[in-house]
Amino acid sequence: MQHIRLGDLDVARIGLGAMTMTGVYGTQDLDETESIRTIHRALDLGVTLLDTAEIYGPHANEELVGRALKRRRDQVVLATKFGWISHSGRAPGVLDSSPASIRAAVEGSLTRLGTDHIDLCYQHRVDPATPIEDTVGALAELVTEGKVRHIGLSEAGPDTIRRAHAVHPLAAVQSEYSLWTRNPEAAVLPVLRELGIGFVPYSPLGHGFLTGTIRSLDDFDDAWRRNNPRFTAENLQHNLRIVEEVRAVAAQAQATAAQVAIAWLLAQGDDIAPIPGTKRVSRLEENLAADRITLTDEQLRSLDNLTPAAGDTHNEAGLSTLER
Repeated sequence: MQHIRLGDLDVARIGLGAMTMTGVYGTQDLDETESIRTIHRALDLGVTLLDTAEIYGPHANEELVGRALKRRRDQVVLATKFGWISHSGRAPGVLDSSPASIRAAVEGSLTRLGTDHIDLCYQHRVDPATPIEDTVGALAELVTEGKVRHIGLSEAGPDTIRRAHAVHPLAAVQSEYSLWTRNPEAAVLPVLRELGIGFVPYSPLGHGFLTGTIRSLDDFDDAWRRNNPRFTAENLQHNLRIVEEVRAVAAQAQATAAQVAIAWLLAQGDDIAPIPGTKRVSRLEENLAADRITLTDEQLRSLDNLTPAAGDTHNEAGLSTLER
């Protein structure tokens, strides 16, 4: 697999998101054995970037990843995230990136992951109650101590990114980015490229929608998507047009819709490493095959001009945490 750089961190250009392995999209079809097989197969196929977070589960996802990486830790750029769980006494569900909470979060993650260092440690969402300078300062101390190797932010806005990078270099920013979520292009990506920071798109397959396997509300039963505006009945039917347009390009490219969606992201620059999530080996192998697809200029233009998506990317509460 081809490699790119996130700041000065070298990674294979398609990573693996572990989030769905412990039930964020519902508990149906969870199989730890298959999830661990998926992680091992990813490593065998050249994936190096593996993404988790303390909030997934909570904690269960990091524990699963830790079990999967026994005897294979040195093959992975291991990324995790903090900030949705308070370790300093804030109320449940309140963001906390205070220095004391960060230290407790990192210690917990190290234990669950069975490692002595985190390769890429992200703030999961910007905490409006803690100056970003204090947050990054605490992370910089953990870098000096060797417990964290590289620092990242998730869903941060341009001003926050600049302020954070001035305290300590950021390796990457992680945000939702896909064929139906183009928001980072306006303000975030230009700043990242100006500063030499890599970009890690999460949900590159639109929470599964761009695979073409979701046709109605009956095709999923998790609360997250049922509360997402893009998956409401009316918007979902409108958004199926996007899937059909992606499928048309996929037919030309002799690929699947998922592969085309990932290949489009890879074509956006050599500083982008999407992390499609799956808990199945078959889906993993399908996704990674996108590394071998080169879309034509005409196909890229078609994808750049898809029908606009109907509905916001998150509900009102979720939107309030983005690009702060």
